[in-house]
Amino acid sequence: MRLGGAVLKRAAALLLLAATSATAQVPPPTTATQSTFRWTGTLSQGGLIVGTAPSGTRTLTLDGKPIALAPDGRFLAGFDRDAGPQAMLAATLAGGLVLRQSLTITPRSWDISRLSTLPKYPVPEAEFTRIRPGELAQIKAAREISAASDGWQQAFAWPVTGRISTLFGSQRIYRNGEAGSYHSGVDVAREIGAVVRAPADGVVILAADHPFTLEGNLLMINHGMGLNSAFLHLSRIDVKVGDRVIKGQPVGAVGMSGRATGPHLHWSLRWNAAKLDPVLVAGEMR
Repeated sequence: MRLGGAVLKRAAALLLLAATSATAQVPPPTTATQSTFRWTGTLSQGGLIVGTAPSGTRTLTLDGKPIALAPDGRFLAGFDRDAGPQAMLAATLAGGLVLRQSLTITPRSWDISRLSTLPKYPVPEAEFTRIRPGELAQIKAAREISAASDGWQQAFAWPVTGRISTLFGSQRIYRNGEAGSYHSGVDVAREIGAVVRAPADGVVILAADHPFTLEGNLLMINHGMGLNSAFLHLSRIDVKVGDRVIKGQPVGAVGMSGRATGPHLHWSLRWNAAKLDPVLVAGEMR
C-alpha cells in the first residue's frame, strides 16, 4: 500500500506539472488600447497636426465642430491664422464616454506688406463687384467637393522652389492706404513658365478656364480629410477637374495672371475653413 500510494502521489505530481506547463505556454490574451490623444505637427496659428484619437473613438470634434476620422483612428486638425489661444478636441467612444484634450495654440506676429503701387481692386470697383461673387461661388463649390485621397498622410513638398517674396499671414496695405485682407498663403518668386508640381497626392477640384480677377489662373487640389491646396497666378494649367495627381507631378506653370506685381506662385493651404501656413506644413524649402 505504501508503494502504491507513493506511485499515485508521483503520478499526481507529474500531471499537475504537465497542466501547469501547458497553461504557461498559452499566455492570457491582452488588448492594446490607447486612452489619450497623440499627434505630431505644430500647435500654433497657421499650424496643422496629424493625430490619432483614443481607441474606440466613434466621433471626433474640434471646438464642437465634427472632423473626419480615418478608419485607423487618425485625423487632421488645423488652426487658422487668427485662431485663439485654446482649442478643444473631444472624442466620443462607443459607450458614450467623452474624452477631451485641451490644446494650447501658440500666437504669432505678422508682417505688414505695403504695396503702394497696387490698387486694392484690379479692375474698376463696380466691375469687380459684379464679377467677384461668381468667382467666389466657384471657389466655395470646389472646397465643398469631397474627394477621397490619401495625400494628407504624405510629407508635403514645395510645389516650386525659389525666393519667398511674401509670407503667410502678412497684412497688405494697397495704394491710398487701403487695407486688404491678410495674405492667405506663401508667394514664391520664379520666372514665368517655371514648372509647378503637386505637393502631395490629390484630386483636382478646380481648374479655372479663364483668369479670375484676383487669383488669375487658379488651380485647386483636394488632398483628402478636408485639406486642399490652391495655386494662384499660373501662366497655364496642365490638369483638369477630376484628375488624380501624384506628389511631384507637373500641374501647371508659374505666371503673373490676376493681381500680381511680378511672376510668382501663390500657394495656399486650407483645412476645412482654417487657413494654414505652407511653411509649417512643408517645412524648409529644398
